[in-house]
Amino acid sequence: MEHYFQKVEESAAYLKAKLQTPPKLLLVLTGGLQKFLETIKDQQIFKSTEISHFPAPKAEGHTGQIIFGRFQGLPVAVMMGRSHYYEGLSPQEVVFPYFVFNKLGVDQLITTNAVGGIRTDLKGGDIMAVTDHINMMGTNPLIGISVLTPSDQFTSMQKAYDPEWIKMAQKIAKQNKVVLKKGVFLGTTGPSYETPAEIKAFRSLGADTVGMSTIFEIITARYLKMRVLTLNMIANPSADRHKGEMTHKEVLQTIQKSQEKMVRLLKGVVSALVQK
Repeated sequence: MEHYFQKVEESAAYLKAKLQTPPKLLLVLTGGLQKFLETIKDQQIFKSTEISHFPAPKAEGHTGQIIFGRFQGLPVAVMMGRSHYYEGLSPQEVVFPYFVFNKLGVDQLITTNAVGGIRTDLKGGDIMAVTDHINMMGTNPLIGISVLTPSDQFTSMQKAYDPEWIKMAQKIAKQNKVVLKKGVFLGTTGPSYETPAEIKAFRSLGADTVGMSTIFEIITARYLKMRVLTLNMIANPSADRHKGEMTHKEVLQTIQKSQEKMVRLLKGVVSALVQK
């Protein structure tokens, strides 16, 4: 762990030497949202395995490609998928890319994920802006990292999901005729889906959606002082409301059917950021 920031410097230096323009905004797209890439100009495409110390995603639907380019002139980076704790990585390995992107100049983060809908009004194909989260991952990615710096070792998680950006996303959604709900996301390690009893417990805790990612990256983004917007794609009803066996195939099919409105919303949100 003591060489963590040295590795960050090495990876950042590798990318700096190759990039035409360092990014300001990072977008993390869950599997199935490839259509957003049609909006990116001057693309430079990397595989995560090309970049030293970067983890290689193994989850189905996550390509591991990283695309650098411009969206209406704004320098952006797009991660096609992400790495997950359930792949056998440490939390610190999962969040390593975010330290590198921040070193390159990224101070804005938009993430998407496929989740289960705990709240009874959430159904497959819905989109929800995350207002807060509950960490049920059992650990924290900053363990062993934050203490490597002499100050700012303890990170506030208040307003981790930027309230102004949520309001902006709601406005953009309305303009684009997309229904955007709001709520609390709960993260678990996976890779098994939750039991009906667990879902009932999570609902009593105030969770509206549940998934197997996102928590680590948002904690890290908060540590790095990034502004964050997270959009949940409801892929299926949660275990206690689900008819039949839960499968990843169902998740991918729902995302495929819903990607058009999510991409429309993302385009609108990023366009609004360009104009600020």
